[in-house]
Amino acid sequence: MKGGDSKKDKEEQQQVMSEVHLGCPPGISGPHISRFIISLPAGIPEVESSRFHELFKEEEACTDQDISFDEDGDLVLPRRRRNSRRCFTMKIQHNITSSIPSVGLQVWRAELVLSDFVLHKMCTTTDFDGIVSLELGAGTGLAGMLLAHAAKTVFLTDHGDKILENCVKNVQLNSGVFNCQAAVHVRELDWVQPWPPKVGLDLVSQERYSWSLSELEEVQKASLLVAADVIYSDDLTDALFGILEGLMSQGSEKVLYLALEKRYNFSLEDLDVVANGYSHFRSYLREDDECEGLEHRSLPCFMGRRINVAEIPQYVGEYDRGKDAELWQIRYNKGQL
Repeated sequence: MKGGDSKKDKEEQQQVMSEVHLGCPPGISGPHISRFIISLPAGIPEVESSRFHELFKEEEACTDQDISFDEDGDLVLPRRRRNSRRCFTMKIQHNITSSIPSVGLQVWRAELVLSDFVLHKMCTTTDFDGIVSLELGAGTGLAGMLLAHAAKTVFLTDHGDKILENCVKNVQLNSGVFNCQAAVHVRELDWVQPWPPKVGLDLVSQERYSWSLSELEEVQKASLLVAADVIYSDDLTDALFGILEGLMSQGSEKVLYLALEKRYNFSLEDLDVVANGYSHFRSYLREDDECEGLEHRSLPCFMGRRINVAEIPQYVGEYDRGKDAELWQIRYNKGQL
């Protein structure tokens, strides 16, 4: 057996689990539906809730006041106080565990960080209103579906029938969240194949996730790309930047917001716990000011700027961001002839 085949077989057999799914019912091997509560953070004046008044429904949550005593030492029975909050629910079908090639069937922490960022941009700016956007490695499609409340067209892309079918199910579960005029497409995008992908025949059932010529033309006009939890394999990172070069070097100027979680492993070469996958990702990026010099202006390059995650309010409830989640803004300098 070839070494590559052995590695692939091992990845197919090994099961992994996202920390997001801790607390889900144990022993379930098939799809499970989780409900993610999205609410407006309290005390943030720049959030303009009226922009999404119909999306963030008002719900009341009961909270008890602290127990106190009067000056005579008698217990003061508190009156129940009702606090209102504006929120809505996203229903996400996912697997609780999966093999490594099928990690797109799970929800991962960086996808929730990216969702917080998308929600904050939509609530505080008009940057995403009426745009065409594409999510790379969409998996369950959470961030892309949230975008569909402001964007004109959203393409949710991934590879593999099981992941794409699960993503379609989530689109069906959450269609009420979308802008009524938004178009949401689930499409196959294999990063090891060159961009643009082949145009499929709409009448062929097995090509239901294929692209039409008009869709590829629309993607060329896209201004926004998003991705989350796609940095965990050097081969995959190489393929990602290959497809990004094809996407970002053509058509209108595009910006990518990429959320990731630094993952550490013990390295025999370094005799230490290191994040080699993260280092490989960083090797593709130049800091913005590096591409400003005359020696780099004529050379194509990816320009990266890390966004301070601590400055992004948390809209998605009940998850811990941890200390290793990062969000990057990435642009492509096409170079000058």
